[in-house]
Amino acid sequence: MALYMIRRLSQSLLVIFGVSVITFLAMHMGGDPTYLYVSERASNEEIIATRAKLGFDKPLSVQYLRFAEGLVHGDLGTSLTYRTPALPVVLKRFPATLELTFFALTVAVCVGIPLGVLAAINQGKPLDGGIMLMAMFGQSMPNFWLGIMLILSVGLGLRWLPISGRVPLLDPLLDGDLDTMLANLPHALPYLIMPGMTIAFFSLARTSRLVRSSMLEVLSQDYVRTARSKGLTELRVIMHHAFRNAQLPVVTMLGLEFGFLLGGVVVVETIFSWPGVGRLVFNAINHRDIPLVQAAVLTFSIVFVGLNLLVDLLYAQLDPRIRLGS
Repeated sequence: MALYMIRRLSQSLLVIFGVSVITFLAMHMGGDPTYLYVSERASNEEIIATRAKLGFDKPLSVQYLRFAEGLVHGDLGTSLTYRTPALPVVLKRFPATLELTFFALTVAVCVGIPLGVLAAINQGKPLDGGIMLMAMFGQSMPNFWLGIMLILSVGLGLRWLPISGRVPLLDPLLDGDLDTMLANLPHALPYLIMPGMTIAFFSLARTSRLVRSSMLEVLSQDYVRTARSKGLTELRVIMHHAFRNAQLPVVTMLGLEFGFLLGGVVVVETIFSWPGVGRLVFNAINHRDIPLVQAAVLTFSIVFVGLNLLVDLLYAQLDPRIRLGS
């Protein structure tokens, strides 16, 4: 187990190193980054002085070492828009994005998994066809279109739910104020439903298809037929024997899905004016605020790598056949 941990941590650090290199080079792909820090009317002397002050006159290798040193110490430069350190700006918006992500993943798990199980045990029946039709529709529909349709129909037409805004949930919890979070929960849910469902629908559809495929493979195994021949109830056979052995690929997908949802909220947050990191990145790209974009990309990358590491460690608990140390 210890050897496996060391190997996976080394791989994770290598991935983060690769992402940091690509993120650093992205600043230089559009030309000299010095011009991002000076006005359009700056003189040639001011440009040269600014370039020297920021270290952009040094070789790229030296600039990257400075960038990596700042990354280790949590310093990813200063936002050109907010004129403050970029990383705190990203972290301040991160709870809002996490709220959407957790809500979407909860919907995908609580709805997608039962639908997949129902489709598998009713293979070839109308219920199976209906669920798979819904799953195909969910995977084919762009989330920005779904979001706009929900705004027009549910928000503006029926006026059931607000089309923008947010009531904080995780912010009080991170400050240790659980009572405020619980008090905010009933008021926050109406704001979460439309953007959360917009993000969740694709994942829900993919989860149900994966669960169905995994369950069908397990239900054809000899040990499932043996369990049925012993007289066990169908519910016990499905949940204790079949689903327990079918959940490993589902857990793998959900670990990746969380990272996918976390990084894929840019469009949805922009449509619903949700004050998260996705909308922050969208605005930062429009204003060419490269340090802010770098801070957001690196933060998402570190979270995504950490989630993959956690999923790998869960394998041994879910399937005793896996020997992590071998």
